[in-house]
Amino acid sequence: MTWIIYLLATAAGAANPAQAGANAELKKALGQVLSATLCVYVSGLFGMVIIATLARTPLGFEKFSSVPWWAWTGGVLSIGSTLAGAAFAQRLGSGVFTGISVTASLIMSVVLDNYGWMGFKTHPVSGTRILGCTLMISGLWLISRF
Repeated sequence: MTWIIYLLATAAGAANPAQAGANAELKKALGQVLSATLCVYVSGLFGMVIIATLARTPLGFEKFSSVPWWAWTGGVLSIGSTLAGAAFAQRLGSGVFTGISVTASLIMSVVLDNYGWMGFKTHPVSGTRILGCTLMISGLWLISRF
């Protein structure tokens, strides 16, 4: 069953460059990054309403008061990546933009894992993890140069 999780995570990662491209094209067509980002989130809200309706699962609104303060920052943090994709993806190219995004995500993930922040299980920084980050940075350099 774990392979399904890996497959879905792979699909989500593969969708990121397409999402950035779609958001950038929306920005180009509308001529304004903020209106494009607003459209992205409105369409996402409609999509989530449809999914929730079809899934017929309780939404758990009664548990809002037990949510840690930092858990509410996810939506706000996603605005930054959506704005960046809309503003910069076409200018940098999909490979460079996605490379920067994934490399930064990986480095931040190593930090979050090391300290167990935001509910993640603690995975201490190791030489191998640092090597992995270094290889990502090297790969990003190669993609941006050639």
